[in-house]
Amino acid sequence: MIYYLTGTGNSRWAAQLLADHLHDTAEDAAPALKSGLAPSLHSEKPWVFVCPTYGWQIPHVFADLLRRTGFDGSRKAYFVLTCGDDIGAAGPRLRKLCGELGLEYRGVWPLVMPENYVAMFPVPGEEEAKKIGAVDQPFPGGKLTLADRLKSGVVNRFFYRFCIKSSPFYTTPACNGCGRCAKMCFTNCIVMRQGKPHWEGHCTHCMACICGCPQHAIEYGKKSQGKPRYRCEEYTG
Repeated sequence: MIYYLTGTGNSRWAAQLLADHLHDTAEDAAPALKSGLAPSLHSEKPWVFVCPTYGWQIPHVFADLLRRTGFDGSRKAYFVLTCGDDIGAAGPRLRKLCGELGLEYRGVWPLVMPENYVAMFPVPGEEEAKKIGAVDQPFPGGKLTLADRLKSGVVNRFFYRFCIKSSPFYTTPACNGCGRCAKMCFTNCIVMRQGKPHWEGHCTHCMACICGCPQHAIEYGKKSQGKPRYRCEEYTG
């Protein structure tokens, strides 16, 4: 089974591609996160966990979900981490996580995809995003550098402590109160009040709301102003 978490669609695309080529099934983890339930999953084939890279690590909310999930069947686990550039030293932490889950860690593949982090980085427009190759990328090798370890260690802790905030999100007058952002939010950070979304502090910066708003009515302070909104389309084979 390919078990995935996605914000703007990159990891969904990767999971669906893998399911197609491996003749396997892809299951979205968002419903389990949104409900707060502890799912029980079964797969005779190796597990493949697909998710974005947040601060050069697996998203903390996804790791926490995996810790409370029951895994039956295969004990082998592979990871695919979509990223804008690299995944730092995510591998050793994934190996440790697999030990907690009772699974055999078999490796991680960083898959470079179009950048979607509107809150911090430049985001490619539609035409530019199409030029970023997501296939035929070599499996990584070599030793981890000190920079890799710093990015997945101290920088990740700094990132979660000081950068991931929900307070800068706001809506513009273009908001029509459709509630799509609240429905998409798998951490239940967004609540609707008097027909308008409000962010309440459980944000993980997946960018699903700001990039998925059909009215382009969400901004993140001044950092998102004037930037394209990126959404990866469904994989079609």
